Amino acid sequence: MNRIVITVALWLLPVPLCAQWLDFRTRGIPRTVDGKPNLTAPAPRTPDGNPDLSGLWRPELNPYRFDLIQDPKDEDIFRPAAEVTFLKRVADFRRDDPVTHCLPGGPSEILNGMYRIIQTPTMLALLYEGGSGRYRQIFVDGRKLPKDPNPSWLGSSVGHWEGDTLVVETAGFNDRSWLDRAGHPHSESLRVTERFRRVDFGHMQFQITFDDPETLTKPLSISLAVNYAPDTEMMESVCENERDTVRLVAEATARVELSSAVLAKYTGTYEYRGGSTNVLGFMGRTQKVSLIKDQLFLNALPLIPQSETKFDSTGAAAQFFIDANGRVTHLVLSQTEGDARYDRKP
Repeated sequence: MNRIVITVALWLLPVPLCAQWLDFRTRGIPRTVDGKPNLTAPAPRTPDGNPDLSGLWRPELNPYRFDLIQDPKDEDIFRPAAEVTFLKRVADFRRDDPVTHCLPGGPSEILNGMYRIIQTPTMLALLYEGGSGRYRQIFVDGRKLPKDPNPSWLGSSVGHWEGDTLVVETAGFNDRSWLDRAGHPHSESLRVTERFRRVDFGHMQFQITFDDPETLTKPLSISLAVNYAPDTEMMESVCENERDTVRLVAEATARVELSSAVLAKYTGTYEYRGGSTNVLGFMGRTQKVSLIKDQLFLNALPLIPQSETKFDSTGAAAQFFIDANGRVTHLVLSQTEGDARYDRKP
């Protein structure tokens, strides 16, 4: 086998089993005269005057769902020991990724897919579509975070309102989960702060900050838009195939040595042209290829050469295409769900 089978384990889990109510008309939401959901209508409020965040929400397409770091230079935010752990996981092609073993995705799971918010006066519940029945409880009844929590996969969450923004603090994580799917670690000292602000009926601004003095030199923050998902429903998803992980994630084969001159011709920015939307959703719309100290990176993921044009990574297999004039024209990223083409920008 000339190619490392490394990306299959990314997609083992969870898999929607059926398509109940995907076109079900959501009741009780504002609509325009032609019956379409009015996503710019005013944000609803609860009887106590706070914004009502209830509903089905989908984060905008974002590259952070796999790797919180998009520029290899930003890896400096991790302390040396944490970076060593990350690079070991990269070298092992994420063999021990908790998600491939049907375990929770960790504190960045909220960036990864659709979820439902159910709001009551004293608590909000978050139900994750891709979490095999996982949920979070956010208490807004005035309680404080536990001083000595029993570490858990999703931690303990409390919230309070700052004007129209719900501020959620979460602590008490175990260190068995990963900070992201790429393999960045966190410790049990991790503290996560989330800010939810519903700007109108169909749009919410979301910010998440990771603060972990044992692994990070400073807090890491990400902001993105989250959109209301009308006239659809979440689908059941169950992780049940972790037994095949050992078979599907093979040992790395011998790596090809390429000169800096060869690697340098691939550097540049590539934009999504077409192909698998699963690849697009996981890897993002834009890919930046850079060369740092004779190592080629796809955004912040090291690319391991298997030939002069084919590379593997922990996110997707990559192949560069060159025209008759020796010019690199595009990049194809491959995962088990299919291929996506990214054209090189001039």
